[in-house]
Amino acid sequence: MYATTRPAVTILVNTGLGAKLFQAVHVADGLRLSFVKPCASYYLNQDPGLFSRRSFTTTPRAQLREKEYFPAPQKTENIRITPPAWHHPVYTEQQMSDIRVAHREAKNWSDRMALSMMRLFRFGMDTATGYSHPTEEAKARGSVLGLARFRSWFSPSPMTERKWLIRLLFLESVAGVPGMVAASIRHLHSLRRMKRDNGWIETLLEEAYNERMHLLTFIKIAEPGRFMQLMILGAQGVFYNGMFIAYLVSPRICHRFVGYLEEEAVLTYSRVIEDLDAGKLPKWEKLEAPEIAVKYWDMPEGHRKMRDLLMYVRADEAKHREVNHTLGNLQQEVDPNPFVSEYEDPSRPHPSKGIENIQSTGWDRKDVI
Repeated sequence: MYATTRPAVTILVNTGLGAKLFQAVHVADGLRLSFVKPCASYYLNQDPGLFSRRSFTTTPRAQLREKEYFPAPQKTENIRITPPAWHHPVYTEQQMSDIRVAHREAKNWSDRMALSMMRLFRFGMDTATGYSHPTEEAKARGSVLGLARFRSWFSPSPMTERKWLIRLLFLESVAGVPGMVAASIRHLHSLRRMKRDNGWIETLLEEAYNERMHLLTFIKIAEPGRFMQLMILGAQGVFYNGMFIAYLVSPRICHRFVGYLEEEAVLTYSRVIEDLDAGKLPKWEKLEAPEIAVKYWDMPEGHRKMRDLLMYVRADEAKHREVNHTLGNLQQEVDPNPFVSEYEDPSRPHPSKGIENIQSTGWDRKDVI
């Protein structure tokens, strides 16, 4: 990774060793009830050496320092810089603006199973991160599940910069798991069967790497508290082992599940961009993107704000949506990876590493194989 310094701009910094565990809410008789709120506490700070007073908790006030938890590469005598293993494709502003929320309809029982699992996973993540976006769609979905009141206990307030960062950090901490699991299993299959993998492993590893870069970028903006780190550790342990077993049973369902999950990621980033444009997130309007993001996405001068960063990340999630829905359409054992293949007619639209020919719901097998 890049050896970077803390930018001299407004940043969000964690102010405690623990997370804010309780939030008092009023009930009709004037009593106070507390509900667990698994989140870290952040505040705006022009000088990282200054701290704000917190009167809502007795947790000792101490800074989670980057040098302790997120160390930068040590300086060496010969190595100047360690660039990313995978060079990120160049996105144009128009291509990123054209990204849209989309949904692939479930066409068979395996699609419906993947969609059901994704919705269950989404509900758990929404509850854990205190996500509550006030849309009619979300209210309707909550009422159908019979969970609207339950979810309102955990997240009655509008989304703020802090709540968005909690969600994005948690989301990206588990988003890098599926690609790594799939790549490792296909790698072992290739070794055991002594056959080629037809290019799947590289794309899956690159996807996992890209998701981890998202996390490393957001960590430069807000450092998670220890409670959130513990929550991430538990979620990763369950998700990794669950994905490992599921991919052994049915790779196709797993790719469809990830495709649906990436649909939700595109929706999440679209909503945070809408909130930013609507002036609901004033602390982010002038916030500069971290240096690690500028170098990884090769962000041009004049387009290095927080909104630009969110546009790049949303485009990445849209690409993962396309990749996994496409891989879910293929024959898992024999078909080559269409995203790294050379085509007989290059002038005809076909899958690629970039987003110039992106298909929101994936490419059908008959179109690419």
